[in-house]
Amino acid sequence: MNEIMVLPVLYSLRNCPYAMRARLAIYASGQQVHLRDLVLSNKPAEMLTASAKGTVPVLVTTDDLVIDESLAVMLWAFTQSDPQHYLDASQPNALAEMLELISLFDNEFKGHLEQYRCAKRYHEPSLIENRQQCERYLADLELRLNQHQYLMSDNPSLTDLALMPFIRQFARVERQWYLQSPYPKLRQWLNQYLQSRMFSKVMTQYPMWLDTKEDVVFGSGL
Repeated sequence: MNEIMVLPVLYSLRNCPYAMRARLAIYASGQQVHLRDLVLSNKPAEMLTASAKGTVPVLVTTDDLVIDESLAVMLWAFTQSDPQHYLDASQPNALAEMLELISLFDNEFKGHLEQYRCAKRYHEPSLIENRQQCERYLADLELRLNQHQYLMSDNPSLTDLALMPFIRQFARVERQWYLQSPYPKLRQWLNQYLQSRMFSKVMTQYPMWLDTKEDVVFGSGL
């Protein structure tokens, strides 16, 4: 019981892609946290006290450090432990290159993706145009995956976990179009993650923390 109580606390929302990639990194790094699932319409006071932003993920470490950006949570996790070398520390400039690609998707692709999703939801005439804006970024990923098994090399990296939740969102907008789209390597890459044990664990549905006030221990604890 005492061991459980010293774990970091992660406030999370199951289907939020930012929270999803934080959980992916925590799991892949072998860390364990107290997972507190929530809904945005009912945010715990404890989370708002830790971070006034009111968005997930929010990680509160055992020494009361608050990390409320998803990429920062990922970097924290792999800084604690990186048994599968997701940061690829042996390669010069590897992390800088990963962060550059992640930044491109966070700052550019994500905006086009939101417009694409809205166009589909509200039957807007700009649907195809919005999809084509997203495709400019997908084409780069397809090219990368034609060169190696994962986005940066033949080994999975921070980039793969950071981008996967957003590619998953894209794939769900026009499912039939996506299945016939000219991105077979990207589909294979995404399916590999969606069918993995890691993703199954990361997407497990837990009771809302405010309903039970019982912390769930999440993570592989390698």
